[in-house]
Amino acid sequence: MIEYGPDGTVVAGARTVPSEPPASEPARTRSAAFFDLDNTVLRGASVFHLARGLYRREFFTGRDIAAMMWKQVYYTVLGENLTHVSQIREQALGFVAGHTVDEISRIGEEVYDEVMAEKIWPGTRALAQAHLDAGDDVWLVTASPVEVATVFADRLGLTGALGTVAESVDGVYTGRLVGEPLHGEAKAVAVNALAAERGYDLARCAAYSDSANDIPMLSLVGSPCAVNPDGALRTHARSHGWKVRDFRNGRRAAKLGVQAAGATALAGALAAAASRRRSR
Repeated sequence: MIEYGPDGTVVAGARTVPSEPPASEPARTRSAAFFDLDNTVLRGASVFHLARGLYRREFFTGRDIAAMMWKQVYYTVLGENLTHVSQIREQALGFVAGHTVDEISRIGEEVYDEVMAEKIWPGTRALAQAHLDAGDDVWLVTASPVEVATVFADRLGLTGALGTVAESVDGVYTGRLVGEPLHGEAKAVAVNALAAERGYDLARCAAYSDSANDIPMLSLVGSPCAVNPDGALRTHARSHGWKVRDFRNGRRAAKLGVQAAGATALAGALAAAASRRRSR
């Protein structure tokens, strides 16, 4: 969720975006493009790759994951109610409790260079670059940790990133979230606030996502596009005349579907393990 600082600027995740450009700069563009991250820009889920990087750095044990994996898979297969989803989201970044923001940001950069850079969809990268070349601002808007989203924005030369924010005190994570996870309707709220702050005309803006969860964000803009869409989003896009771009082949799409389910299970296991450690 967008928050405002004492000087009237909008705080976008870990960054502060000036409400007005310096007088020496030309007037900002009135159009922008908003990209989801997981399965839209990146093959698979960023939290899965980050978790593997943290595991290699001994942030948690395989036993922590295995102990809770079956329960999360059970929820995934049989369906999660809103209470389960809320609990998982609130704890999703708890496994970094006690570690510093600088440390996690550094690890995020390392994991990007080691693993994630080569998993960016070339087609989506080209779409983002086309907007940049046209003079548009380009933002990532994702439920992934803002530290991860910021690395992507920096490496790809984008304008900035909005993501889920973990609370920190004196530069150390507390294991709690700041506000709500940036997911579903919350993305639309954040984009609306950012557009008001930056002066974007949403009718001239574009948005890209793979998930039906992002229909609220996609519906805000004049040029919505479904990228590597799930079934529900593909159906919605076709019925509303939205553009569809699919950069997967059949085998790749099936593999990513399995990866997404596994990433959901892994995220739940990580949250549960962190919660268990904090209760000791």
